[in-house]
Amino acid sequence: MTLHPAVAAVRVAVRRALADVDPGRTVVVACSGGADSLALLAATVFEARRAGWRVVGATVDHGLQPGSADHAARVVEQMAALGADETLAATVHVEAAGLGPEAAARRARYAVLGEIAGRVGAAAVLLGHTRDDQAETVLLGLARGSGGRSLAGMRRAFDRFVRPLLDVSRADTVTACQVEGIAFWDDPHNDDPGYTRVRVRRTVLPVLEEQLGPGVAATLARTADQLRDDMDLLDDVAETAYAGLRDLPVDGLLAQPTPLRRRVLRLAALAAGAPGAALFHEHVLAMDALLTDWHGQKWVDLPGHLRCRRVDGRLRLDRDG
Repeated sequence: MTLHPAVAAVRVAVRRALADVDPGRTVVVACSGGADSLALLAATVFEARRAGWRVVGATVDHGLQPGSADHAARVVEQMAALGADETLAATVHVEAAGLGPEAAARRARYAVLGEIAGRVGAAAVLLGHTRDDQAETVLLGLARGSGGRSLAGMRRAFDRFVRPLLDVSRADTVTACQVEGIAFWDDPHNDDPGYTRVRVRRTVLPVLEEQLGPGVAATLARTADQLRDDMDLLDDVAETAYAGLRDLPVDGLLAQPTPLRRRVLRLAALAAGAPGAALFHEHVLAMDALLTDWHGQKWVDLPGHLRCRRVDGRLRLDRDG
């Protein structure tokens, strides 16, 4: 019997993403009960039989919808039925000052998944983001003028987290579930036009496909891949420069090329306690103006109750008050 191309696409993606994971290691699969994560779990369980991995399925209840605990219990049952060696459900409290509900939920989810990974000694935590998710991320970054890092999209891997499906379409994950007889959940938030990402998914991308031809999502995802290498290189250079400029001397900072200097300033603000999700390009530009357009400004206010001042030939980052 010939393997369906959609099922094959998901399995190959998992095999490639985990090629360096040794037999006997544990792999955690984050599973929401949607098509993407269930297809990912099924593929990981299949590949684990040959590779000798132990698969832990983990679902996170954010408590944001009525009946979320019952849904999490169903996902646990489904993960076990699909062959996960162990299943876990975690409940998180979603609240973070200065963040919207999506960002706060994401932060809480990653935190608890990281804790689970540490507890089971996982080599990797797999996330079910697809090529379509990547395309949406790039479009949102473009529309918001968020700069190269945002246009570079989601990373394929960071810390223990791995995204095997960034080259796989959402249509393939849905088809893979259908072919394998896996019933999946459609999150009602995915149809709520109150969310910008939903409008991009339901309206913007289809219009682009209609007007520019098919393959727009794949092209956007490919653009992200091309930019990500450049951004990673610049970030590495900035980290090295920041190590030698931690006292933020004005002369030393002005000697750096503008893109590098601004990255160093951003790193300094983050190190001082500015939350990354609330630290925007405008804040970095205002800090940079203390160097390039100095005319006696008192300070620049930054998120995290920080103030940046120019004092005695260097910049200082202090808590407000």
